[in-house]
Amino acid sequence: MLVFEQPPNGTIPIDLVSSSDFEQWHQECSDATKSWVKLTNFRGKANQFFHLPDSNGNPTSVVAGIGDSPSKASLGLLSQKLGEGNFCLRTAPRDDLYKLALGWGMGAYTFDKYKTKASKAEKRATLYVDPQFASVQDEVDAINLARDLINTGAGDMLPDELEDAVTGVCKRFDVDLSVTRGDELLDRGFRTIHTVGRASKSPPRLMEFRWGDENAPKITIMGKGVCFDSGGLDLKNAQGMRDMKKDMAGSAMALALSQLIMARKLNVRMRLMIPAVENAVSDNAYRPGDVITTYKGTTVEVGNTDAEGRLILCDALALAAEEKPEFMLDFATLTGAARVALGFNLPAMFSNNDSLAEGLVASSQATSEPIWRMPLFDDYRETLKSSVADICNISSMAAGGAITAALFLEHFVDKVPWVHFDLMGSNTKTRPAHPAGGEGSVIRAAFHYIENRFNG
Repeated sequence: MLVFEQPPNGTIPIDLVSSSDFEQWHQECSDATKSWVKLTNFRGKANQFFHLPDSNGNPTSVVAGIGDSPSKASLGLLSQKLGEGNFCLRTAPRDDLYKLALGWGMGAYTFDKYKTKASKAEKRATLYVDPQFASVQDEVDAINLARDLINTGAGDMLPDELEDAVTGVCKRFDVDLSVTRGDELLDRGFRTIHTVGRASKSPPRLMEFRWGDENAPKITIMGKGVCFDSGGLDLKNAQGMRDMKKDMAGSAMALALSQLIMARKLNVRMRLMIPAVENAVSDNAYRPGDVITTYKGTTVEVGNTDAEGRLILCDALALAAEEKPEFMLDFATLTGAARVALGFNLPAMFSNNDSLAEGLVASSQATSEPIWRMPLFDDYRETLKSSVADICNISSMAAGGAITAALFLEHFVDKVPWVHFDLMGSNTKTRPAHPAGGEGSVIRAAFHYIENRFNG
């Protein structure tokens, strides 16, 4: 937990030591401190710490390691390790306070919605930070919004509930939400969104809102909102279905990014679009071999009902492209192939615009939010050909699945500068500043790029 005010009496100060400065610091320590260093094997590594007690055994201060240099990972586990209490950073250089506080705040996240009161997780340590750095909370809140939505069980986060979450953000920033729901989708030509989601008791929908000065540069952000993915009639096995509550992670990240943009009042005209469905099984579920006419007019053969994310995104992308914004970003837990290629912690990025892609890579490095650009390899386009329709939603080759999925999406962007993030949506284990469970990856990198481009 972060509090941006002067610390109260009794707050325990934290003195920071880097691993690169450890030897010099150690030489200057008192004998008592050296004893604690030896006892705890402290070497200034990130998230290492020990308490310095008074004569009664009560802690008077904490010595904490930050690694080679300050980063959001430096204190990213400390709030979980220290236990309940009030703390402040006594020796941190002001230039480093933002990233240190950010890491603390990101690492302090817990999801206890389903815990009973008796078994709720223990309270974490509270860090008091100079109010000058209060904007850190905007980033923490955005990331935690995404995490909360992703971690919520699918039974409590179907399209109806996801709409409630979007409505909550809209009310906070006084924007109007437009929702095209159920059979209204057919009236507007959004047949792929309707087709994928029609078997669910929670009707499919396309949610969108606009925010910002109408004369500001236009950008469009969208996210895949598959609130649960059974695989449809091409049913997933039990293991494959177990974590599919997170298949709406793209929509959670898009909503979180939009919240951060509005909280920081960036100079953009932002459009958020979330196609939301449950890919369920029922008597009216769509079938392998069906042909759908998309909003763009392109006909798509359904090669596999478990390749549904690209179908709901293709209608939204085609609609967004009509406005010709400066660029479009989409977030999606689209393919397992991207995880095979890059692992769990490195999101794949595809783009049809080198300048946009290079700017986002630079922002990912600046924010320590890694991404890796993958190719839109044109030779693979022919693998999406269909004998009965204009295009198929799956490739005829087993390899390169993340690339061919991105090529499918690119068909609908009409040469508008566009970036597609194919990401995991969760952490398989706790890392500094990144607790296990739902994760808002790429949000900070995307925000950094947008802020620098339009507010720099």
